[in-house]
Amino acid sequence: MTRGDPSGWHDRRWGDARARSRPPWWPDGEPWPPARRRRPWRGFGCLFGLVLLIGFLGIVSLASHLVGGILGASGPAGTFVRIAAFVVAIAVVMAIVTAGRTVGRSGAVLDELVDVASRLEAGDYTARVRQPVRGPRPVRELVRAFDTMAARLEADEAQRRSLLADVTHELRTPLAVVQGNVEAIIDGVHPADEAHLAAILDETRVLTRLVEDLRTLALSEAGSLSLHREPTDLAILAADVSTAFETTAGAAGIRIDSTIDDAVPLLDIDPVRIREVLGNLVGNAIRHTPPGGTIRISGRLDGPWVELTVADSGRGIEPELLPHVFERFSRSATTGGTGLGLAIARGIVELHGGTIAATSRPGEGTRIVVRLAVRP
Repeated sequence: MTRGDPSGWHDRRWGDARARSRPPWWPDGEPWPPARRRRPWRGFGCLFGLVLLIGFLGIVSLASHLVGGILGASGPAGTFVRIAAFVVAIAVVMAIVTAGRTVGRSGAVLDELVDVASRLEAGDYTARVRQPVRGPRPVRELVRAFDTMAARLEADEAQRRSLLADVTHELRTPLAVVQGNVEAIIDGVHPADEAHLAAILDETRVLTRLVEDLRTLALSEAGSLSLHREPTDLAILAADVSTAFETTAGAAGIRIDSTIDDAVPLLDIDPVRIREVLGNLVGNAIRHTPPGGTIRISGRLDGPWVELTVADSGRGIEPELLPHVFERFSRSATTGGTGLGLAIARGIVELHGGTIAATSRPGEGTRIVVRLAVRP
């Protein structure tokens, strides 16, 4: 049974699979149970050793005949040559047997690689190859690389399913609101007035923002998001973001301060994308800061880097959530938003060659630091 196969159905020979039910990952168009797979590598070690042994014995016999003819068929010299040839033959036979066993073990591993590759092709991403205890180093490295590839495929598949479930969940609510309001207007339950149409328009904006966020995130993760760099003054950029959120923050009773050191030079960045990063950080800070709190945007020069910081005096991030805040759809049960803002921010910052990190303590606020290179 292969390691990493909790179902226990798989055997190195397909025989054990015949007595068990069809696994859920097996393709619909393929017959079950599968036919016994031929293993061409099994006898390769014996064949390899046999061919080498026959060839070597022929060479030794020919060499012994020639040397014996030169030194004489009898006498001490001829006897010594024959004994030496016999000893060498035994040593080479032992080496050939060892080489044959090594090739045989390698062949068994290759056979198992074929089986596991078939399972991966069929959609069973839990399949793994047993790590050989002995064998040539290239074969062990091949198995290790293959298992790493299978693990990444399994992780990617799990991430794809999780993303699909999260996107479905996020789309369901605004679509339900739009559908309910439209049906109510059509049935005459609600009048087609400004209030009810505005609610529908608000939900369409939510859908538009979600789709745009998903598009931006997909492009940044694929490295296809285009950056339009230009010399940018971070003081002006931070002031614009502060002004844009001034009304929202004032309504929530929160003060926003923006301070960029004079030593910070112009940065060759995409101002639209970095403004989007700051907007996501400030928007998150407003949602998590109680009335009377403060949000500070600051920037300073740190050697070849510029540190851009957004700090709030809010309730902080839960310790179990903090390591995952930059992952897609990562958010606490009490927070709003889609959970895509910080993931988008990380993608944009990394495309600029920078880093982003978060530190937080419950009840003491959150501090997010973006580091951008002075010279990209």
